Amino acid sequence: MPFAFIFDMDGVIVDTNPYHKIALKQFAEKYGYPLDEEGLIKKIYGRTNKEWIPHLFGRTITTAELSYFGEEKEAMFRELYEKDIVEVKGLTSFLEEATRLNIKMAIGTSAPRSNVDFVLKHTGIEKFFSAILDESHVTHGKPDPEIYTKCAASLKLPPAQCVVFEDSLSGIAAAKAAGCHVVGITTTHTAQELEVSIKMKDFTQQTPSWLVDQFKYHP
Repeated sequence: MPFAFIFDMDGVIVDTNPYHKIALKQFAEKYGYPLDEEGLIKKIYGRTNKEWIPHLFGRTITTAELSYFGEEKEAMFRELYEKDIVEVKGLTSFLEEATRLNIKMAIGTSAPRSNVDFVLKHTGIEKFFSAILDESHVTHGKPDPEIYTKCAASLKLPPAQCVVFEDSLSGIAAAKAAGCHVVGITTTHTAQELEVSIKMKDFTQQTPSWLVDQFKYHP
């Protein structure tokens, strides 16, 4: 039975969340809306810009405003992160091994395409993925399952044959709601906080074949 791998981007492919946190706080403070850690987790992490920006401002946001504010925040993030960008440890070797095993792979992220292109440019991993879905491909962000049901469809496999790699609570909820298997990556939350059976701090801890066996024989 074939399996596919679907990767969230922020906190899974690259550990961007410390830099997103700084950019989000700078952006929110600039407009008079300071955010603490709880606010970031509950209101922003795993969600698309078009969802959290109106909530932050507490009013209806026009399409033009949404585009402006969203790109302003993402430009802040890219400027902060560009000098430090590095893949989560072991990722390229993991992707190479999965490719040798003919495991189809996709990216499913709440990030805008500008950030996806930024990450792919600096990591050189685009060649491993047959599908890349970003915030423009969905109407509802995580924890809604839409991003992962669409990723599974793009890979032409049922969600039950897809393994999602996620670091956020909303992302894990989205993957579970889609009917996918989930591996937790502990870049953003502790292992105790992630309600999944398999957790990894990075991609050196398990092999693609081992993971497939876990879900094949212990669904």
